[in-house]
Amino acid sequence: MSQRQDDPTETFKQATAACLRAIAERGDVTVTFGSEPAGIAGTRARLPAPPRTMDRQEAARVRGAADQVALRLRHHDAGVHAARLPSGDTARATFDALEQARCEAIGARQMAGVADNLEAAMDDRYRRQGFEAMTEREQVPLVEAIRLLAREAMTGSQPPEVAKQAAGLWRPWIEKRIGNKLTGLRDLLDDQQAFAQSVRQMLSDMDMDVGAEDEADPDQADDDQEPDQDETDTEQRQGEETSLDPDSIEGDPSDGDEMEAEGAAEDIDGDLAETAGDDDPDAPGRPWERPEGDINDPSRMSYRAFATEFDEITDAADLCDGDELTRLRLMLDQQLQHLQGAIARLANRLQRRLMARQTRDWEFDLDEGILDASRLARIVVNPMSSLSFKVEKDTDFRDTVVTLLIDNSGSMRGRPIGIAAISADILARTLERCGVKVEILGFTTRAWKGGMSREKWIQAGKPERPGRLNDLRHIIYKAADAPWRRARKNLGLMLREGILKENIDGEALLWAHERLLARQEQRRILMVISDGAPVDDSTLSVNPGNYLERHLKQVIDYIETYSPVEIIAIGIGHDVTRYYRRAVTIVDAEQLGGTMVDKLAELFDETAQAPMRRRAS
Repeated sequence: MSQRQDDPTETFKQATAACLRAIAERGDVTVTFGSEPAGIAGTRARLPAPPRTMDRQEAARVRGAADQVALRLRHHDAGVHAARLPSGDTARATFDALEQARCEAIGARQMAGVADNLEAAMDDRYRRQGFEAMTEREQVPLVEAIRLLAREAMTGSQPPEVAKQAAGLWRPWIEKRIGNKLTGLRDLLDDQQAFAQSVRQMLSDMDMDVGAEDEADPDQADDDQEPDQDETDTEQRQGEETSLDPDSIEGDPSDGDEMEAEGAAEDIDGDLAETAGDDDPDAPGRPWERPEGDINDPSRMSYRAFATEFDEITDAADLCDGDELTRLRLMLDQQLQHLQGAIARLANRLQRRLMARQTRDWEFDLDEGILDASRLARIVVNPMSSLSFKVEKDTDFRDTVVTLLIDNSGSMRGRPIGIAAISADILARTLERCGVKVEILGFTTRAWKGGMSREKWIQAGKPERPGRLNDLRHIIYKAADAPWRRARKNLGLMLREGILKENIDGEALLWAHERLLARQEQRRILMVISDGAPVDDSTLSVNPGNYLERHLKQVIDYIETYSPVEIIAIGIGHDVTRYYRRAVTIVDAEQLGGTMVDKLAELFDETAQAPMRRRAS
């Protein structure tokens, strides 16, 4: 015990945790250290682990992450934030980034040491993201540029040297739309409500989708709800790394002329809702009928891909050699070591609950199959009697296939992708034990910022409204008919550096959905593991800001309305209930066990009355 207390790293952790609680003025905060970025979930704070050999710069980086968390806990009102939160994904990300910048500006203004720590953490973050190599505006996430310029306006501190050029690329575009309104935020730092209202107006001036503001009084909402529960729920909606994850950012919002396209898409939504009521997809004995036209047809969805010849569907084993896959799987196993006991208990518990729903039935007196031991007495009595065999009958429970569709985007990097891999490992092994076939798929893009599709668009003279401008990469980690033991190491590919890029969720859902429709099983379940936010900077820079999000919602509505496939989503650190009717959010690995058991039991409960399709009223 004394040796642990004498460890300088352990002493540093204790001192950092104590400072975090002191700055936050919250003695109930639990502080943990790990390999993932800093984040908050209710009263749980997670910080990056300091290295064994730590210099002054590394110490400042960890202290900066701790100060970011502490200032958020002290100066952030979750009720006010939730009441003013915009509806569009780009607007949400920007709104949350500016709220974090407000909290940090208050701390930097009051404490010079905190300002230095925040500077060190910010410099490290943008250096790791490669901001110093960004020379074109489309390479720089808009949200990060606004955050840097807002920080400069509120504190007077220039962006870190590594990010100064990147922020400057967006400065003319931002100033053209909002002028010097960022400077006005300096006088509103201590009034979160006024600050939030001013930010919403700025987002609207930049043609972002802010939606209607919640008319409820945030102060009244706080009175009606316990503070800890309110903060926990809100942080779960926003994700535990909302302000610190640069990969959850969408691209350039469009100018006003593109809003007409959005209005047209809304009209299409209405037409789709009307036609949904014409047929009764739940009518007894009526087979599923696909609506006329392709869901990717521009006349139906106002969505298209500029080029599809560069897209690829590939097996995970084809993306790296066998030795590297083995090494990556070992890395994943090491991350799971502390959860091995919980995983085993989860698998056994889930298997017992699922197997209890199966009714085993056998056919006897057959010429082949499993030897029927109960009939062996006949051989003893009459040696001339033939052997009797039995075969287990197929049950409705076993006639099921489950597809796990995992978001392999950059916003899932770190802890989220680890949780996703854990989920896939648990579900595949457990369901396979119960005789349920499992398919594991992943989706990302082949390149950052466009790839060959964008090159083709540039060569074509950059026509307006090109649609999707990136090359899809859809990955098969495990086919439904492949045994788990042959595909288990493929999941390690998710930990490979550079494999996680951008995500176009709508087309990935359609791909997984089509694969399920081709299966012969009577019951088909699609489980999506994602952060819920489709992002591709190349596409969003030349299309409406909610182009990908709108298509995702339309695809989900299409599947939930017309298809026999049952769909459920698991949000990793982000709320996905705004997209899916059946969804659950996982914030930390410790929540995984009970949540997954309950949701799977609900899916396989044949007596459950929750409808899987809906009709428009």
